[in-house]
Amino acid sequence: MAGHSKWANIRHKKAKEDKKRSKIFSKHIKEITVAAREGGGDPDGNPRLSLAIDNAKADNVPKDNIERAIKRGTGEDTGGASYEEATFEGYGPGGIAYFIEVTTDNNNRTVGEIRHIFTKHGGNMGTSGSVGYMFEQKGMIQVPSDDLDDEEFMLAAIDAGATDVDTDDEMFVVFTEREELFEVRNRLEKSGYDIESATLIREAVTETKVDESTAEANLKMMEKFEDNDDVNNVFTNMLMDEETIALAENI
Repeated sequence: MAGHSKWANIRHKKAKEDKKRSKIFSKHIKEITVAAREGGGDPDGNPRLSLAIDNAKADNVPKDNIERAIKRGTGEDTGGASYEEATFEGYGPGGIAYFIEVTTDNNNRTVGEIRHIFTKHGGNMGTSGSVGYMFEQKGMIQVPSDDLDDEEFMLAAIDAGATDVDTDDEMFVVFTEREELFEVRNRLEKSGYDIESATLIREAVTETKVDESTAEANLKMMEKFEDNDDVNNVFTNMLMDEETIALAENI
């Protein structure tokens, strides 16, 4: 999973550095609103909401904004937009599979925008299920690796229930079963580790290796998806070697 986690970290760092592009606050507020609507406003009894709040706090979303989003989700505050979640599937340049997760207040608008991006960049939007079977949902937890002993942390993560652990110069990336994300996050936190983020991802079951030109075409399309206010996550089955990942850091 080394390539996957390294690219995940690059995307995470780019998002942290570019607040305008990633629309961090807006996406956190949407996630909190939907989580509260589906599971109630008490984070102690709603794991998804608890994760959403922690991730929002990590990106410095103000407490008042978080509380308003919870009230909007539970119906205590009837102001603001009503959000729904949706997914889109399709193919990018070179036949790369895409699975896109969105939260929107206007599904018709979002469908048109997603289809336009696919078409403009040489891809095509598919039907529901066309590529979904190519991805497996897992949990991913990011922990800053500063001053941590690699072996000690990896053993602690496995003891906490992780299925795999990867690392680069700045971050440990802990993978979990989908249903275990919340519990593994809590166990690591109770063990004294700082959690940068904890989220569900979709990992490609089979990856497709690409050359630089195909990678560049797909990365440009991914940027357009991620620029869209409604898009939460973009997952692909693109496999990049070290040289191509280095290229990606500069796109």
